Amino acid sequence: MQWLSFRLHRRVPGVLSGLIILTLIAIVLSVGQGEYPVPPLDVIKTVLGLETGNPDFSFIVMTLRLPRTLVAWGVGMGLAIAGTITQGITRNPLASPGIIGVNAGASLAAVTLIVLYPELPIALIPLAAFGGALLVALLIYLLAWKDGSSPVRLILVGVGFSLIAGSLTSLMVTFGNIYNVSQALVWLAGSVYGRSWEQLTVFLPWLTGFGLLSLLMSRELNALQLGDEVARSLGSRLELQRSLLLLSSVALAGSAVATAGSIGFVGLMAPHLGRQMVGPSHEGLLPVAALTGGFVVVVADLLGRLLFAPIELPCGIITAIVGAPYFLYVLIRDRNS
Repeated sequence: MQWLSFRLHRRVPGVLSGLIILTLIAIVLSVGQGEYPVPPLDVIKTVLGLETGNPDFSFIVMTLRLPRTLVAWGVGMGLAIAGTITQGITRNPLASPGIIGVNAGASLAAVTLIVLYPELPIALIPLAAFGGALLVALLIYLLAWKDGSSPVRLILVGVGFSLIAGSLTSLMVTFGNIYNVSQALVWLAGSVYGRSWEQLTVFLPWLTGFGLLSLLMSRELNALQLGDEVARSLGSRLELQRSLLLLSSVALAGSAVATAGSIGFVGLMAPHLGRQMVGPSHEGLLPVAALTGGFVVVVADLLGRLLFAPIELPCGIITAIVGAPYFLYVLIRDRNS
């Protein structure tokens, strides 16, 4: 049962506890804010099924706001785990599913459906996005293969695919029907607006299944970070493990993008913030990064509703405003180191 053993940094339990408390506070505040405010105590009572004295609270909390907030939390966790895995298998701190083209593939597929085939049911958009992410990831892996895969080739081919997919998406947005394009732009901005229990129910098995698989393979991620030769000498089945981890990353990122659109920079920021709190060992880093990513998206969704109320900004815009300068900070920090 050696594969079930975990080595955790001593700060991990405390950090996880703190993040859970902060996230619960953010969720209560997020659920309570809106055109019809609900006091935090009444939010908690409603969720627990206790009497609040206002029958409208149950509909507002349980039907409109709680599923939306939980979707934001789950999507943030999925993107963060996917980013942590991508940085681990490529051994590159600037890598993320967005950087290597997975998000761009999902966006291209979704925009194609919205702009070119508007007559198709809108329920197919998440399926198309997930299919696009999987297809791009498969092409990246195949084109990066030369007597085995390598982190450098995966990144270079992925960046190339990201540029191609981004260009094709821009082309369709430029020449598409204005009404369809406006719908595509809303989706591209990344938002959890209008998400319901149905979307959460569809997304949850992907998050729990591949999130658990990633955690069980955290020791393999640690070995891969030491380099291919060292990993082989430790008994790692390199290609199998790298393929499974890449599949987990794509499944988590693709299902997250399919659920809430393209929310950028979460997969880049959360792993870095997690390492600063608990170090590089993935047994502790994966759950810490996941909770950090979930907290970031919940807060971004809350800020998006509060900053320019009654106008609502998609949470993807908020994460981009914060994430872009953070990306530059990481770039400059790593250059100097």
